[in-house]
Amino acid sequence: MPVLIRCLSVLVTLSWPFCVWLSIYHLEHRWLIAFLVLLLLLRLITLRGETSFLKGTALLISGTGVALAGTSLLLRDNQWLLWYPVAVNGIMLLLFGSSLFYGMPLVERFARLREQNLPPQAIAYTYRVTQIWCLFFIVNGSIAALTCVVSNVHWWMLWNGMISYLLIGMLMGCEWIVRQRLRKQA
Repeated sequence: MPVLIRCLSVLVTLSWPFCVWLSIYHLEHRWLIAFLVLLLLLRLITLRGETSFLKGTALLISGTGVALAGTSLLLRDNQWLLWYPVAVNGIMLLLFGSSLFYGMPLVERFARLREQNLPPQAIAYTYRVTQIWCLFFIVNGSIAALTCVVSNVHWWMLWNGMISYLLIGMLMGCEWIVRQRLRKQA
């Protein structure tokens, strides 16, 4: 059951822009907001037993989603829903950015899950990739915030529901290609 709820919470995060768009432009689908709250609450409950180093981040993201969607429901104001992508980018920036100053950079931590002993050049590379992700979250979160302030749901949906996902995929793909080339050179 926790695996199903974890998968559903990832689906909620990815589908958030589409659910928001539906609930704003088709008021008969406002029930989706209550459904989002329910799924995120279930995710919060299932996180209690987890021991992952990302547990705190998952709690914060889910809790933020519950707070924003719950506030939207209570106040009958969909504007609150628009700020979720901004919050997620801020949380991810905090996670990646703090890892540059305290402990091991997050990308290095992920790399060590596959390979315990990293050479010095790989450690330097993971540090740089963590910095690049921080820059991405700053830019992506800033543009997401701008779409909220402008309050144009079409622009908000275009950025948060499509362009930002494409950019994430491109960044991951480019990083993978660079990593493969560096491995061949080593």
